[in-house]
Amino acid sequence: MRLLSWIFALAVGCSCILGGCLGLFSCSATTIADTAQQQDGGQSSPMSRPKSITIFITGNELGAMKPCGCSGGQLGGLDRRTAIFDSAEKKSRLIIDTGSLVETDSPQNLIKFNIIVQALGLLGYDLASLSEKDSEIAESLGLWDQISSVVNVISTYGSGSSGGQRKFTKHLPFKGDTIAVTVAALDTEDLHAGEIGELFELKDDGKAVNLLIVDNCDDDIISSVAETGIVDCLICPSDNDEPEVIDDSQDGFLVFSVGQLGKYVSMLQITQVDDELAYDFSAIPVTEDLPQSDSLVQLYKSYQQIVKEENLLEWYPRFVLPDGLEYEGSESCRICHWYEYEKWSTKAHAGAYATLEKVGSQYDPECIVCHVVGMDYQSGFVSEQETPDLKNVGCENCHGPGSEHNITMGEALTTEPKASCVDCHTPDHSAEYAGNEDAYLEKIIHWRQSD
Repeated sequence: MRLLSWIFALAVGCSCILGGCLGLFSCSATTIADTAQQQDGGQSSPMSRPKSITIFITGNELGAMKPCGCSGGQLGGLDRRTAIFDSAEKKSRLIIDTGSLVETDSPQNLIKFNIIVQALGLLGYDLASLSEKDSEIAESLGLWDQISSVVNVISTYGSGSSGGQRKFTKHLPFKGDTIAVTVAALDTEDLHAGEIGELFELKDDGKAVNLLIVDNCDDDIISSVAETGIVDCLICPSDNDEPEVIDDSQDGFLVFSVGQLGKYVSMLQITQVDDELAYDFSAIPVTEDLPQSDSLVQLYKSYQQIVKEENLLEWYPRFVLPDGLEYEGSESCRICHWYEYEKWSTKAHAGAYATLEKVGSQYDPECIVCHVVGMDYQSGFVSEQETPDLKNVGCENCHGPGSEHNITMGEALTTEPKASCVDCHTPDHSAEYAGNEDAYLEKIIHWRQSD
């Protein structure tokens, strides 16, 4: 398997491989001394300075680079974020990812990790805050320096050259002045006022806007951070797809999460109201009608090609079927169940594998498993070449392995494992299935129905 050698080769050139509002929250912050010459190449005309700052925040990708694509109405896709980011001027925006790029260190996720890092660079991210799992991967593969060549990195984990950096500051032009927006990451085991004070240094001429990313966010942590009076916005991990405001009850302190799986982009738009800064927090859905970025589309095609070349299907874990059962394919059912077979042949399930071929995902284990027979088990689908009779969603998906049933000419009933509709028609894979079960069932009827 060439995976590790590919990862190191990719790391060397990873920087150049591919050319509804939730409410208004105000918190106090003052601008620091003007550093316009650093931001605008020496030009500092107040008339040209932005009157707002936009901070885009994503996180908890968990390997979801694009929607499944099996049905309409799905959200997400790295290649559609550019349209959202470009809604704000580059000189007055900050783009942050809070980490958890992948969920595990499986071979497929190691490939995804590198692809997502490249995507952050192509998308113009200013900063990535790596989670513990992200940091472990970067550390074990020696990728800290390579990642830092693509995007600024902070993390509370790791001992690499970038692993020790826990904060990042960007000066953004704002109404004739500049504001220093500082983003820091903190392991909540180290949480105390002194630690937070070290991360966010007060300047003699004002206070910066401070965003803190934490790995845990219970009520005690929120209270402890709020009491310091240092942090303006606390960014928490999330188990929900959609970003949400967790706490805006305390003046000068906003707590929110950024969702997961790339379905939304969180946006903080900062304006000035009287003498204070106002934060307009929005959760922007990444919808399928947004235009795609060509460079990100090509990057995903590179990912598909790597998955094919690494032959990840060969490494897919498979369980042993009970009682010596085996899968035999839908064609083996035809001799006795000819009516059902002929009807099934005209339905979408009979062409499920072809839908993957159209989009180049026929080598991706995460996609194939719902488009073939028995891939989770020995004797199930292995590849189009080795097990062509097990392509598509066939009889044995729903009815169970057919070997014993066929040998006994139907006397032995088929048994588990049997898949149910919701095993594959999940919210992430089939966004419109829930609530429309009857309509979906009508599309696959292939049995004789009584009058």
